[in-house]
Amino acid sequence: MALSDRDVERLARCVELARDALADGDEPFGSILVDADGNTLHEDRNRVKDGDATQHPEFAIARWAADNMAPVRRIRATVYTSGEHCPMCAAAHAWVGLGRIVYATSAHQLSQWREEWGAPPSPVAALPITTVAPRVAADGPAPQFEDEMKALYEAKFRP
Repeated sequence: MALSDRDVERLARCVELARDALADGDEPFGSILVDADGNTLHEDRNRVKDGDATQHPEFAIARWAADNMAPVRRIRATVYTSGEHCPMCAAAHAWVGLGRIVYATSAHQLSQWREEWGAPPSPVAALPITTVAPRVAADGPAPQFEDEMKALYEAKFRP
């Protein structure tokens, strides 16, 4: 599905959250959860700098949705994120029953950039969301965010 202007606006917020994470010394990832009526219900950014590598915003959103939303509302919701879900987050998303995912940059892009910079690879395979969660609708990447996200990733991951 092509990204709408509204999708792009929401991805811009995710990039802001990623920028905030980096400014706080964390990895640059940010995500928001939007309900079927277009209301932002929850937003978060990476919080892995203190040693818990599971503190991804997408995982936090899945937990929040499980605690605060009925299943029928979850499937109609959309998660927007600066970077494509890792396998852990994609699985959490699917298990909780959330709807569409829209991402600014792909896991494949980040893997390629890390390799280009001589950075160590991620400890988890860069699998597409739909490989981990085949029934989840996923849209991205959004080319208009590529340069900014690459710069944020480079600032954090380039040795």
